[in-house]
Amino acid sequence: MGRLFVYGAAVVSVVLLSLIYIIVSAGDQGNPLPTPSASGSADASAPAPTPGEPVGTIDIEAFDTPSLGFTPDSFDVDEAGWYTVNLTNTGSVPHDVTFADGTTVAAESGTNATGLVYVPVTGMTFICSVPGHADAGMTGEVTVAGGDSHGGPGPSTDVVADPNAPDYEVYPPEAPALMSGSVHDITFTIEEKLMTVANGDDGGFVQAVWTFNGTVPGPVLRVKVGDTINLHLVNPATNTLAHSIDFHASQVAWNDEMTSIDPGQEKVYTWVAEYAGVWMYHCGTSPALHHIANGMYGMVIVEPAEGLPPVDKEFAMVQSEWYLGPQGEPASLSKAAVGNPAPDFVVWNGVANQYLANPIQVDTGDRVRVFVLNAGPSIDSSFHVVGTIFSSVIKEGVFLSVNNDGNWGSQAVDLSPAQGAIIEFVMPEDGKYPMVTHAFNFVGRGALGLFQAGDGDPLN
Repeated sequence: MGRLFVYGAAVVSVVLLSLIYIIVSAGDQGNPLPTPSASGSADASAPAPTPGEPVGTIDIEAFDTPSLGFTPDSFDVDEAGWYTVNLTNTGSVPHDVTFADGTTVAAESGTNATGLVYVPVTGMTFICSVPGHADAGMTGEVTVAGGDSHGGPGPSTDVVADPNAPDYEVYPPEAPALMSGSVHDITFTIEEKLMTVANGDDGGFVQAVWTFNGTVPGPVLRVKVGDTINLHLVNPATNTLAHSIDFHASQVAWNDEMTSIDPGQEKVYTWVAEYAGVWMYHCGTSPALHHIANGMYGMVIVEPAEGLPPVDKEFAMVQSEWYLGPQGEPASLSKAAVGNPAPDFVVWNGVANQYLANPIQVDTGDRVRVFVLNAGPSIDSSFHVVGTIFSSVIKEGVFLSVNNDGNWGSQAVDLSPAQGAIIEFVMPEDGKYPMVTHAFNFVGRGALGLFQAGDGDPLN
């Protein structure tokens, strides 16, 4: 029964994602996806020669859980010529790989298929031709080393990816332990730095972010009710802007501790944790929207004085948005300020899809606690983990307890910007459990990660 639930939830997620992408793409004809042609396309500058001996092999996997796509979806071959195509369909529905010259290799769910395609020196695009699948992300490109490819879908942002961008740094997903003692002296040094916030098919996206202690989000602080926090805020003289900090867990005058400090200045912000919860902190220097959108936010966990009951694993997740500025420059305030915000990326812990590429490992049957914060600055979150039911939720002081009368559960937790929650659930069998915002138009923009229970294979 557990397997059926996981598979059913995954398939439903795929269908929803496909439908949303179809709706979105129907209204956006400025950057159409490539479509195959029976007689060729711009990628094939001349008709393919008579089939000959393959000069190599192209291995492609088609998948549809937790999203639709190919892997790899962009790769080089050494030379023009005939290639054997090996398609492996690990998805739950039929897929194909259709090249721009019309060549198609199709495979049913859980099967392999082979074919032969000629790759010209200009390279070639490919898609899955099943209706809706290309719109939902099943596109790709093969290029020839030294050749000049003119095909392939463009980036989803107006900022061009940088092929020389450094790899992003994975933000540790584990929640920190409760700080010992009742008085905490903490230093936050403001650092203005370059950071890779996402990787695309053609390279990375680097922004000149503003940070607390060099990370986006800033450090997660974990204290208990009654604790005193002495936050020493340092704005080094090497910085270019004034900055400040606003702890939502504090009760202090806005025009006292929260005032801005210029480069070269320092201040101490003292507050007492009087209420439990998951709280946001952020830079409040005007325009606060820009400072938050450019990375200056983080989470404070305040436990009840008696503490939280023990669980097996604890993680901290902050949802936020990137409104990309040009490569190497700060996020775009003009993009972030529009009344109908359309972020380039919506992410967990600062980087698009980082926990999709680096799944979060848990043991099967573990009781997992996730502290969740929506830092915004503007988009709501609907936190959901496919294949699970939340048995305990504390959202902004409202408590759904384990083993409550009636055995009520929760499927998703809605969080407006600056709201937080504490969520608990169990993954009952080996497998992969996608973590998403159930606003599926943003899942394809980076709000997607994986929890992996056991070895990730529910069939072993």
